[in-house]
Amino acid sequence: EGTDSTEDDYLEATRLGKPFAVYPDDVSPFRIEVARRLEQLNSSRGLPVRAANSIEDRARIRTEVALEMFRDQYGRDPLDQRELAGHIAKLSKQRTSAVAGFDLTFSPVKSVSSLWALAGPATAAAIERAHHAAVAEALSFIERTALYTRTGSGGVNQVNVRGLIGAAFVHRDSRAGDPDLHTHVAVANKVQTVTDGRWLSIDGRVLFKAIVSASETYNTALEQHLTATLGVRFAERPNPDRRKLPVREIVGIDDSLNKRWSQRRQSIEARRRVLSAAFQRDHGRPPTPVEEIALAQQATLETRDDKHDPRTLAEQRTTWHTQALEVLGGERQLRTMIHHALHPGRDAPKALDREWFDQTVEAMLARMEANRSTWQNWHLRAEALRQVRAAEAPPQHTRWWVDHLVAAAIARSVPITRTTDGVEEPAPLSRMNGDSVYYVAGSQLFTSGRVLQAEQRLVNAAGQHGGMVADPTAIDLALLECAANRVQLNPGQALLVREMASSGARVQLAIAPAGSGKTTAMDALSMAWTASGGNVIGL
Repeated sequence: EGTDSTEDDYLEATRLGKPFAVYPDDVSPFRIEVARRLEQLNSSRGLPVRAANSIEDRARIRTEVALEMFRDQYGRDPLDQRELAGHIAKLSKQRTSAVAGFDLTFSPVKSVSSLWALAGPATAAAIERAHHAAVAEALSFIERTALYTRTGSGGVNQVNVRGLIGAAFVHRDSRAGDPDLHTHVAVANKVQTVTDGRWLSIDGRVLFKAIVSASETYNTALEQHLTATLGVRFAERPNPDRRKLPVREIVGIDDSLNKRWSQRRQSIEARRRVLSAAFQRDHGRPPTPVEEIALAQQATLETRDDKHDPRTLAEQRTTWHTQALEVLGGERQLRTMIHHALHPGRDAPKALDREWFDQTVEAMLARMEANRSTWQNWHLRAEALRQVRAAEAPPQHTRWWVDHLVAAAIARSVPITRTTDGVEEPAPLSRMNGDSVYYVAGSQLFTSGRVLQAEQRLVNAAGQHGGMVADPTAIDLALLECAANRVQLNPGQALLVREMASSGARVQLAIAPAGSGKTTAMDALSMAWTASGGNVIGL
């Protein structure tokens, strides 16, 4: 304050906590050497040393450096491309870095964006209001349940904070120009403690665990707001990827229109597969996870349309209207589609009674058991939101139903970790809800009696022998066929194939690091097994 205050004084007075740490020395020798050679390459070409390098140059130099380091460490060449890829993945392991913020993106299902793009201004405005309200509810959920910081030695204390700081940016379209109403919330990685007002970093452990629940909170709130204000109805549509959950879209919106405005992702994925295959052909190894990300980014850039000039909403809506006419066949079909979407037939409301409640809890637990051996509160909450959304529960009762469904599912689960050690902490060591500061919110693990029984059956089977064994000749031929196809198994891989094919054990397990060649060995084992009359079932 006052005229004697300097710029540094103002900065100090308004600073939110300590600056983010920088770890300039925490870089692997591999990455340092790769960076040095890339700079040399740029210098030899008369370019600035920090100029961006092509993915081909980066991959070539990474391979060269990794080969040299492999030879220095093991005194030999890698036996195959997978061994080299595994070594590169190990050398490229992510080092410590500070996180300045988080990007939370909230995007509705495609049919919502389609209706928003084509309906009248009043309807479009109502959809925008519903979207903004749903984003607000999701952020409120995060603040209530998943926002903490860490204090004490080693950050062992998890304590309450006042709320998150973020900036929301609303986008109207995708990079391809398709209608894609969505909001990016850039969340600062600084929160203020309730007890002493210090500005510290967000405890990312809980935030990451809660993201799916936050997403389902947004989906549920959006659907309820749109149903209440516009009268639309949502129904499940099968997901083309059977590994993923069905998607609830607005009834009446033509699926061909949704697909027309989802071409961007399909073109990126098709190009990424081509680039990945070319990479393996050119470099004699599959791309590492880091290189896969780079290939995906390259595919994104190569398939991106020329950047268009900024367009007003009116210009965008005119373009989308024209595209919809092309897909649907004319103005009459478009008007009919919008009318059906805004005036759908309705089934009789589902009775949310004790029978529904019990069936829903069992469905939640069945979903957990089908997808994982253990689960936490976050998994149950996300599934409860999906179930309540599908049952079209009244918005004012949604949180009540979700809380009680989660509590009932937890009561029917088997806890395998404890939330407390039985020692009652004094108030200064407790959070606002009474939990100990030493307990990580939502970290308790659960399973079920059925999962434990299945695991016990596996344990019992693991001690049994007398199972089928492959013919020794078939094993030899499988290994020879691999060599003939220029896939030379290393001694460890060959031993794995022989042991698993000839042990007679009822249950066997092969464990090895990523990129070490498990898939290659399993291919040889599969050939030997089927040649001996056995069946192979991929899960």
